[in-house]
Amino acid sequence: MKEFLVELTTTPPAGTEPAEVGRRRAAESVRAKELAAQGHLFRLWRPVGELRSIGVWRASNETELREEVLGTLPLWPWMTAVITPLQSHPNDPGHGR
Repeated sequence: MKEFLVELTTTPPAGTEPAEVGRRRAAESVRAKELAAQGHLFRLWRPVGELRSIGVWRASNETELREEVLGTLPLWPWMTAVITPLQSHPNDPGHGR
């Protein structure tokens, strides 16, 4: 699988009921755990004081990542994504592990 740096920002549509946002966020947590168990979600961070996430995700290609991985997230319809394909750096201290 290839690795991708993914920056996700979630913006619920104006007027969305708080209960719906809460329901989707709870479902998002469940789905993220499933994707981690499948090897798609490798690492995930939230910058301090911000409502976005930055993660390392794995998929065969960007199409699979968008459609079959990220597209299954309950909050995906409300997300904007910046996806950057990654490759190993020869000076990476973890390279070859």
